[in-house]
Amino acid sequence: MHNDEFPGWHGTTIIGVKKAGEVVIAGDGQVSLGQTVIKGTARKVRRLSPGGFDVVAGFAGSTADAFTLLERLEAKLEATPGQLARASVELAKDWRTDKYLQKLEAMLIVSDGNELLVITGAGDVLEPEHDVAAIGSGGNYALAAARGLMQSERSAEDIAREAMKIAADICVYTNGNLTIEKINK
Repeated sequence: MHNDEFPGWHGTTIIGVKKAGEVVIAGDGQVSLGQTVIKGTARKVRRLSPGGFDVVAGFAGSTADAFTLLERLEAKLEATPGQLARASVELAKDWRTDKYLQKLEAMLIVSDGNELLVITGAGDVLEPEHDVAAIGSGGNYALAAARGLMQSERSAEDIAREAMKIAADICVYTNGNLTIEKINK
């Protein structure tokens, strides 16, 4: 079934904040089907450790699709240890050109503590401006809030938490049940 015919699993907010040698990726726990909350405690932020190399990833979109992409990213990282950007570009190329992967509907925010990247099915690997990235239905709200807080003395985690709180107050597809993963340079 195509998304236009069925409302689908929907709604999340994921944010990545890079500040003072620390990267935090936070995600809410809400999963909605149409206008109904199906689950409020989903974990949409994961730590990957291919070959002892730590990477934190958050996803928005279809959970099954995101897990497929995370497995592919992990394989790319095993093939190119310590090279997150290269592994991300290789994943994006596959995602864009492979007939099966093209159908996957998700977005990823990933970090190794040095780089903060957004990976999309359109073949994009984006390093965000201002060291903040956000995806999902409440992503623009969280992004605006975090951008406004970046000049403060707050830590990356405090900025991410406050931005997610603001997004949850505005976006009906976002809740305040957070999963937070930190990674340092």
